[in-house]
Amino acid sequence: MTPLPTLIQGGMGVGVSSWQLAQAVSRTGQLGVVSGVALDVVHARRLNDGDPGGHLRRAYEGFVRPDIVERVLRRYYRASGRPAGTRYLTVPSHRLDPPSSLIDLTVLANFAEVSLAKHGHDGRIGINYLEKIQLPTLYALYGAMLAGVDAVLMGAGIPKEIPHVLDLLAAGQPATYRISVVGTTAQDERVTRFDPAAFLGDALLTPLVRPRFLAIIASNTLASFLAKSAHGRPDGFVVEGPIAGGHNAPPRAALVLDADGQPVYGPRDSVDLQALSELGIPFWLAGGYGSPDRLREAVESGAAGIQVGSAFALCEESGIDPTIKHETIDRALHGTLKVRTDPRASPSGYPFKVATLDNTLSNLETYLSRQRVCDLGFLRTAYLRDDDKVGYRCPAEPEDDFVGKGGTVEDTAGRKCLCNGLLATIGLAQLHSASPELPIVTAGDDLERVVRVLGAGNGTYTAADVIDYLLSGTAALVNSGTA
Repeated sequence: MTPLPTLIQGGMGVGVSSWQLAQAVSRTGQLGVVSGVALDVVHARRLNDGDPGGHLRRAYEGFVRPDIVERVLRRYYRASGRPAGTRYLTVPSHRLDPPSSLIDLTVLANFAEVSLAKHGHDGRIGINYLEKIQLPTLYALYGAMLAGVDAVLMGAGIPKEIPHVLDLLAAGQPATYRISVVGTTAQDERVTRFDPAAFLGDALLTPLVRPRFLAIIASNTLASFLAKSAHGRPDGFVVEGPIAGGHNAPPRAALVLDADGQPVYGPRDSVDLQALSELGIPFWLAGGYGSPDRLREAVESGAAGIQVGSAFALCEESGIDPTIKHETIDRALHGTLKVRTDPRASPSGYPFKVATLDNTLSNLETYLSRQRVCDLGFLRTAYLRDDDKVGYRCPAEPEDDFVGKGGTVEDTAGRKCLCNGLLATIGLAQLHSASPELPIVTAGDDLERVVRVLGAGNGTYTAADVIDYLLSGTAALVNSGTA
């Protein structure tokens, strides 16, 4: 069996964990991971911008349905790029009954991102999704599997159905995925459906390689539940502590905020690694493990290795806009970077790490000056309307719209549009009323310490530098496990 990686690169943000970053990590023998979040919009906007470098069109050439590629290119590709001062073309929001054009785009984008990450080497590539973003899951998974993705990572929820879904899609069988709809009962379950045979027709490829599934967890309770799930066991766990970047699990005890308005975590939020080991499933530790000493500590505690995100987020190959990247590194080097766990920022309801930077949504005045709009909808919640049809709402949308859909005005307070903000972070900001959306940057609590080591020279570093640093003095740990 293929040896387990010692290092897993985190699947960060929207496009931060780009195919370029994942490929660079994979070439070193570790697990490079692309972010699968909102890839349909990322690819549509890059096509609008003329597909710089021709990378997407090159990857699309390997897709088994040229007619789908032709339709996507006809709809979104502009050979001369997007004229200055114009908006990106709109991509429909996902829903229970998405248009076929959106399914085509989602499958193709996930296929291409993984294909590009895997090109030119024989290393392993994973893709990261959020269980909270359920509506595109089936189509995204299938696209990634068509490209031979080696691992699927998923957190921000309870991804109990994924092992069985991967089994079905690998076999070319129809699959369903349960969608959480507020106001429905267990007897009124709503699902999305995807049939590979209907989608590909005579071009159906079967069987596909079934990727490993690594569930991202923050408690022994969830690990035990998933290990016993009737839908199948995960192939591994990534155990994220509360200082990891991005979304964090809420505290297991009653919510208490510190003087800075951040959630307070306690003993109940620690994972019992001995009990976790007894489940017999490999695990990696994440959140504050970005150093050689913490890697050794993790392995000595029974882990197969570690997952590291924030250090990779600022390396040369990541998708963050270079100006933002350089400002963040500079602040870290000068000890002025602050990362705050914001309990209100994410529409998902999960605490979200936000780095405080100028001209971003972390600035209260900037946030309040933004006119609310919800034109992407990845973090919307499905709910049952009075007419028994399914509607969609987001606490970061205009307050009156959210309240009109049965939400409360209290739930809108402090919510930030992560969809638009994270796309702006990678240089794909939409224009609204002639003004571009502003970015939001997420990072782990230990980012400043790591950057001071890696960026101490000329203020820049590569993915290979991160890996060399993490593995320094621990060469015997590399690929020490087998699956």
